Amino acid sequence: IVVVAANSTLLTINAGDYIFYTDWMWTSFVVFSVSQSTMLAVGAVYYMLFTGVPGTATYYATIMTIYTWVAKGAWFALGYPYDFIVVPVWIPSAMLLDLTYWATRRNKHAAIIIGGTLVGLSFPLFNMVNLLLVRDPLEVAFKYPRPTLPAYMTPIEPQVGKFYNSPVALGSGAGAVLTVPITALGAKLNA
Repeated sequence: IVVVAANSTLLTINAGDYIFYTDWMWTSFVVFSVSQSTMLAVGAVYYMLFTGVPGTATYYATIMTIYTWVAKGAWFALGYPYDFIVVPVWIPSAMLLDLTYWATRRNKHAAIIIGGTLVGLSFPLFNMVNLLLVRDPLEVAFKYPRPTLPAYMTPIEPQVGKFYNSPVALGSGAGAVLTVPITALGAKLNA
């Protein structure tokens, strides 16, 4: 059970960036909501079905919440303001999942379909309310810039000039162009 709990928690906190940083929280809201609601449902159902006990999903969400508050405390200790990190709201959505599992007499398919749907619908709503309570995201963004950006927000530089000077690219391009006439010539010679 401990191994399942640890693996499920790691699964969810590694699905995208598991913390709302104030300076880009609205930009990442959709990405965060999709990844986290999916991973909450997957991890909690996996853990809940392993134990077979309603209430396990809420316990699992509580573990992640505590873990995130520790991370928030670490950033706060580094001198960032209290509002710099917004702790996600996993627990109410996990409670809905537990309630579904209990109400359907521990039917695992109902837990996955109905409970997963409830998580997907409720999780963005709870986190939207949570984010609306933040002091002033723009002020925090300009006063306390983050040292790094998450991978999906880092601009990708266009690699235009490099490819054309490559002998490999030249060879593959020439090969692709010459394939059709060479194939046609071979077919004519064999006929």
